[in-house]
Amino acid sequence: MKTRKAREVYTLADLGEWPRVAAEVSPPVRLGVLGDPVAHSLSPALQNAALNHCHMQMQYGRFSIRPNELAEALELARTLEFVGLNLTVPHKVAACALVDELEAEAREIGAVNTIAVRAGRLLGYNTDGIGFARAIRSEFSVDLRDLRILILGAGGAGRAIAGQSARAHCERLVIVNRDLEKARELVAQLQPALAGPRVLGPVARLEAVPWDERALRFQIDHTDLVVNATPLGLNPHDLSVLPATLLQPHLMVYDVVYARQQRTPLVAAAREAGARAADGLSMLLHQGARAFEIWFEREAPLDIMRVALSA
Repeated sequence: MKTRKAREVYTLADLGEWPRVAAEVSPPVRLGVLGDPVAHSLSPALQNAALNHCHMQMQYGRFSIRPNELAEALELARTLEFVGLNLTVPHKVAACALVDELEAEAREIGAVNTIAVRAGRLLGYNTDGIGFARAIRSEFSVDLRDLRILILGAGGAGRAIAGQSARAHCERLVIVNRDLEKARELVAQLQPALAGPRVLGPVARLEAVPWDERALRFQIDHTDLVVNATPLGLNPHDLSVLPATLLQPHLMVYDVVYARQQRTPLVAAAREAGARAADGLSMLLHQGARAFEIWFEREAPLDIMRVALSA
């Protein structure tokens, strides 16, 4: 059968006329990522390489879906018998109310980034946390439990990363968010996992702090790993999420945003300051591999997927 590749991006209107649109490609598109924006996503390269390697007769595509279109898009995916979906900004939190069932971690985090469609039901999962933990181990050869971690952002990705860090019993965890109350709410939810002192000195083990340069300067002195869990850096014209003056050589810096052809502003600034830094490609790899395992209940071809991302 001759392969006819999926379009670069589909829309809600395309889903509404899917029998006609789907006839343009072979094998059929039965998986995809929904986001706004989504054209930058490397998930198709990752997943299509895995599907091809495993001789699965389907493709994975990109779907540009606005926030007010998400509910309809998910219902169409259900009726069109998609196998599964990934969700990226800005849909992860909203999807929790739109799926039929949430697995425990997605419910705890309050965000969904992976959906499996089984027997007409939408099952919501979150692979961000495990993807992050595996990425940090691969990039910096260290486990979360040994680190003092500062997370910028308390949205879907930030909640997943914070939850994974807390479950790993990290040395220290700080949540920074422009809406301080949102950071405080997340800290309150994580408190049971990090109860009891583990770090001696003038700092709390678990803390919410304002997005303020003076407060951040103090926190950086008591941090090993800084994580950008915001979308800042996704746009090529974005500035670094942190001022260069706050970045220090002792830090490890991980940006969940990725840029295939160049460094993100944060990664570039961190390396200029002498810090070790990496972008989100490794997290994408590991969370994508976990999604593949959820959809197909078999081991993902990790090496094949890694090569596809580096191509």
